[in-house]
Amino acid sequence: MTCTAVVGLQWGDEAKGKLVDLLAPQHDLVVRYNGGANAGHTIVRQGQKFKLSIIPSGILQPGLTCVIGNGLVVNPVRLLEEVDSLRSAGIEVGANLRLSERAHVIFPYHQAEEQLVEATQSQAGAAIGTTGRGIGPCYQDKAGRLFAVRVVDLLDAEVLHQRLSRIVPHKNRLLQALAQGQSEPPPQFEVAALHAEYLRYAQRLRPFVCDTGELLRQAVRAGKRLLFEAAQGSLLDVDHGTYPYVTSSNSTPAGIWTGAGVSARHLSRVIGVIKAYSTRVGQGPMPTELLDGPDGLGERIRRAGNEFGTVTGRPRRVGWLDLVALRYTAELAGVDELALMLLDVLSVVPELRICTEYRIDGERVRSLPAELHRLERAEPVYQTLPGWQSDISHVRRLGDLPAAARAYVDCIAESLQLPVRLLSVGPDREQTIFCD
Repeated sequence: MTCTAVVGLQWGDEAKGKLVDLLAPQHDLVVRYNGGANAGHTIVRQGQKFKLSIIPSGILQPGLTCVIGNGLVVNPVRLLEEVDSLRSAGIEVGANLRLSERAHVIFPYHQAEEQLVEATQSQAGAAIGTTGRGIGPCYQDKAGRLFAVRVVDLLDAEVLHQRLSRIVPHKNRLLQALAQGQSEPPPQFEVAALHAEYLRYAQRLRPFVCDTGELLRQAVRAGKRLLFEAAQGSLLDVDHGTYPYVTSSNSTPAGIWTGAGVSARHLSRVIGVIKAYSTRVGQGPMPTELLDGPDGLGERIRRAGNEFGTVTGRPRRVGWLDLVALRYTAELAGVDELALMLLDVLSVVPELRICTEYRIDGERVRSLPAELHRLERAEPVYQTLPGWQSDISHVRRLGDLPAAARAYVDCIAESLQLPVRLLSVGPDREQTIFCD
């Protein structure tokens, strides 16, 4: 039995989708276990681009079962749009997609709540920088228990009406309170309209819904091969990331047990995915960020790497590779091996830097501080390496890389004491170097 986890070790956007697509043929089921439609995976196959935000990346592989686990919060509108988009591109979506009956449901009031909170906090200079998709408020309701709706509730018209009759008046009052001092009145929602709308979604979702936890446990007992796909990155984990500038779920392998209903003891392989430099979306400290203006190196890397959000289109913040953060997340996630992505992007850089430690208030620090105020004051200590400044997107063998590119890869492997098993030198599946 082979159960594999693919986990991002940075602030997300590490090109995990491409890796999952590559590994999927070696597995029987691909499982997403956290997050919502605020995270996007872009996959390029034979020049055709697919953008997925909630359906597991394995959906492009025939013969696989893709599972949306109980740890997700699901916007039915977005999920059905994704199903329709895939089908229109000739991709089968039917019995090969399963949705947990225990997953929680995002409603329009969640999105309105998040947008109002972000607006008021932005005025106070304390916004998180969320996508406004309602992810956080839905997880808050899940933890609060009183005002949550699960997928299984959508399938029973009476239960759904009872739930919404209690929830909607509360949410309308909450939105009114949050909108105090704002120029525009908040939206107000009606029970009957939401009930009718979400019953329509439920009819389309019904064929996908099942007890995915039991499905996966049966698969494990039968010796099936499971591939677990994390959303976001380890530095955005709600418990272990750069809190409070994190997501609302566990994006490390810790989320598998709770978000999929399968014991993490079944994992035999954890692959840590890193891109060859650092990026981040939204607010929060990023010690190695390149703040060199619209004509600087940071912008050149951003454009070369197409560093704009798959879901939102927001430009990502760009910086040098941060080994302090990576040592922390690699150990936290129990990583066995590394996949180094977007190495080709650094071909535009004449001289490379890697952060090996921080200097905080004059003290050298090699571990990631939990205190936000200390991390904000962290000054990176860099090791400098020569660039290669040549196109490597055509390279398919490790030995054919320029010496400087090979030295960069070796430096990362030695610093993290982990083997680099895969290198990505372009977005297409074929633009991959397998190092074994």
